[in-house]
Amino acid sequence: MTKSTAPIVGRTFLPTKTDAPAAISTRRKLRGLRLDDVFDIVGAFASSWALTWLLFGWLTGMQSSVAFVVVNFVLFLVAYGVITSLKNRREEIKDRIIAVLLASAGTILISALLFVVIYTLGRGQLALGHVNFFTQSMEQAGPLDPLTVGGIIHAVVGTLIQITIALAITIPLGITTAVFLNEIGGKFAKFVRTIADAMTALPSIVAGLFVLSAFIRSGIVPRSGFAASLAITVMMLPIVIRASDVVLRLVANNLREASLALGASKWRTVWHIVLPTARSGLVTAVILGTARGIGETSPVLLTSGISAVMNFNPFAGPMISLPLQVFDFVKSPEPTMIARGFGTAATLLLLVLVLFVLARTFGGKAPGNLTKRGQRAVQRQSLEDQARIEAAMASTGTTTKTRSAAPTKRNRKK
Repeated sequence: MTKSTAPIVGRTFLPTKTDAPAAISTRRKLRGLRLDDVFDIVGAFASSWALTWLLFGWLTGMQSSVAFVVVNFVLFLVAYGVITSLKNRREEIKDRIIAVLLASAGTILISALLFVVIYTLGRGQLALGHVNFFTQSMEQAGPLDPLTVGGIIHAVVGTLIQITIALAITIPLGITTAVFLNEIGGKFAKFVRTIADAMTALPSIVAGLFVLSAFIRSGIVPRSGFAASLAITVMMLPIVIRASDVVLRLVANNLREASLALGASKWRTVWHIVLPTARSGLVTAVILGTARGIGETSPVLLTSGISAVMNFNPFAGPMISLPLQVFDFVKSPEPTMIARGFGTAATLLLLVLVLFVLARTFGGKAPGNLTKRGQRAVQRQSLEDQARIEAAMASTGTTTKTRSAAPTKRNRKK
């Protein structure tokens, strides 16, 4: 009987030591700084600074500080790439150069923001140090009066009234439009999305001219705080629509399908599933719209006018806001008025910060990250459901014990 030489089908062959690769490359480290990386950065910066100083000081004689910084940064990237190429592979060189570019962009952004805030607070501290600056209006103060007379309480009240009216119009209209774009759709939804995209680039002066010509000149609305709120709404609405549209798209379709499969209607799915899931993102959309609307100057200038007295009625008389008050202060050549202008700008920054903190506090956390209050609410609802189920079972004469002892198919067979 001869042995069969046919190959065995389905047999597994394990690799031997000779089949293993000669060397396995180590995984690239994309985060963190080693001591060698710090030395590379310091050496590249020192060499680029020396080359830039040599180029500007001896060879060309240019005196532009902006050009000095740009050339220094470009030479730094070149020097850093050369130094890292001496001991790293091409992929690691790309990783480190991209990391330097991103870190530089973040540093420039944070530095610009800190410069604006610190400079504004520094120039406005002369006015911010007086209590009357927050308790009085400019009704009895003139350009030559000291900082102990007059304030911006009328501008603060005007800003709060205008932004409240604008938010009362923008939030329901913007979120409803975003829900229509995502949950209903259709050809008309594409047209609405195109219009919202186009309105995001609308200049603020155009919004003010639109309200001025369509509402004020026609006699529908007088020049007032309400007219300014309409202009601010035109600027805020496309921001809220687009941001809410993006947030609602991130809600998983599995949640919608599960709700519909359990028998819920379309509007109950949107109200109880989609909107609560996207709540934190919708709050962010409202924050972005508020940041756009609260700092507008030209629409308010065309629609509300400049006033130095307190006005609580948004439907009659001019009503000034904080950005417009800053414009009115800094156009004066008097040092006290300029100090009031920077103090008003610092107040606007602080007011926006307070509104953002309040929005984040009431907006809650992301889905799945409940606060302590939310966890207590869930536990309380669970206890109520348990009590309701036990009461229903007691009324029908059924208990958990009897249900667990009910005969099964296996017991019946026995």
